[in-house]
Amino acid sequence: MSHIVQIKSELKCVPSIENACDRLGLARPVSGTHQMFSSQTATGLAVNLPNWHYPIVINPETGAVEYDNYNGSWGDQSELDKFLQAYAVEKATYEAQVAGYSVYEETLEDGSIKLTVDMGE
Repeated sequence: MSHIVQIKSELKCVPSIENACDRLGLARPVSGTHQMFSSQTATGLAVNLPNWHYPIVINPETGAVEYDNYNGSWGDQSELDKFLQAYAVEKATYEAQVAGYSVYEETLEDGSIKLTVDMGE
């Protein structure tokens, strides 16, 4: 019985994945085929989250994220949530800047991040 979970996220922007790692002080992702539980493997960009037994593996072509945290026993879900939040902030900031907009970021008391996009109007 496999413990690997696959979530429907679209993490397709490699620079935003790398920037999310930088933002959180994580090592840059490593491309390849990576060991998961037992004989299970996943191919893509591996990101090692703090105190996780196995990496999360992102396939930038499909945007899929595979991971095995054994329902929280092998990795705290909050670490994945932080990474997904960091990716969303990096991707939104990137897209706004490409469109020529300024972006202002504010971390709120509850840990959420508020982005304000100045469209110059």
